[in-house]
Amino acid sequence: MKGNKKNKLIWRRLDNSAKIFPMSTGKKYSTVFRLSVVLKEEIQPEILQKAVDKTLEEYEFFKVRMKAGFFWYYLEHNTKSPIIEEERDYPCKYIDPKTNKGYLFKVTYFKSKINIDIFHALTDGNTGTTFFREIVYNYLELIHADELNKENRQIRKIEYDTEDSYMKNYDKKAKSNASGKIAYELKGRKIKLGAISVIHQIIDLEQLKEECKKHDATITQYLTAVLMYSIYTENYIKHNGKSPIKICIPVNLKKYFPSKTISNFFSYITIVAEMKKQKLDTFEKMIEFVKEEFKMMLTEEEITKTMSANVKIGNHFLIKPVPLILKKILVRISYVLIRKYTTITYSNIGRIGIIGDYKKYIDYFLMLIAPEQVEKIKCSSCTFENKMIFTFTSILNNTQIEKAFYKFLTERGIEVKIESNGVLDDISTKVK
Repeated sequence: MKGNKKNKLIWRRLDNSAKIFPMSTGKKYSTVFRLSVVLKEEIQPEILQKAVDKTLEEYEFFKVRMKAGFFWYYLEHNTKSPIIEEERDYPCKYIDPKTNKGYLFKVTYFKSKINIDIFHALTDGNTGTTFFREIVYNYLELIHADELNKENRQIRKIEYDTEDSYMKNYDKKAKSNASGKIAYELKGRKIKLGAISVIHQIIDLEQLKEECKKHDATITQYLTAVLMYSIYTENYIKHNGKSPIKICIPVNLKKYFPSKTISNFFSYITIVAEMKKQKLDTFEKMIEFVKEEFKMMLTEEEITKTMSANVKIGNHFLIKPVPLILKKILVRISYVLIRKYTTITYSNIGRIGIIGDYKKYIDYFLMLIAPEQVEKIKCSSCTFENKMIFTFTSILNNTQIEKAFYKFLTERGIEVKIESNGVLDDISTKVK
């Protein structure tokens, strides 16, 4: 919502997805995702601070803090400047609204890397990437003012709004076909509380594309099948799994419905693989299964059903009038159950496009998602130039699934380089 003559945001409601996140999150379940860029030079923190402040002038609807109302949380204008500091903690940590001057995102740096951790109540990965990319542009323009001029990229008024696109597009009559079966939960001992293992697998994109063509599959379909196969061989069989492996794939709804919102506007599909019942015991069977599932679920009709089911929950006539303090209790209880319906999440935000001369200062981008107590591993990927970076974030005390994934790709002639945060062993030295 807009207010004074300067057209500054006074306050606005959270979107249909976002209003649930503050009630369900905490130190064990942060609902935070991270975007990073690795540059080819050391970061200058003072310049980074200026770049973030400048970006917030253009994206003022990110210049907010969260407040608790009687029925729901809401966002109001934040007059302060966010803190920029050196990275000292694990990624995707819970962002306490009372810290970082109230901001729902946190910008850090380490050597040549810039990170932004974003609380999902603020926005989704699609818009978060747009916001982060603008920080990168502004930073590079300040550092390399002689080589880069903002006129080199299209000067445009940033067009966006904060409408709740869920409410605008959902179908009251749509009924979800979601599976009601509890998902297989990855087994294994956990690392110490609060720690997160991060393993990036930097994949040669052209070689990956060639392998996908052999199976007539998209990159997301192919890597989903490789992930399923890795889970099956390294965890499911070894622990005599019986429940279905369920892989959750977030979907950008702007590809299906017209929207310029900077608020959340995503849904998901869930690949439900009953390994024994459907005899999914080879990779070839798995990838054909995944392709069929994608084809069936990635239609406007099916996407609308899933999205609409979630909207109905948040707008149920019995939930709306319940005070916030009671809503928090109900949501946290329900989320303990809801999380049991997913084995793992894999989010692919696709290509991060950077124009012209800016590219020569960038090595690659990263995306990370916070794992949690039930979904002990979460996966994400993004692409820059000829590099696709597939990232595992994990609280398991082993890297068996990561190793299997690496081994599968490299045995098919795909070049994969490994980087990790060192919490667990470097898998590149362990794969035979």
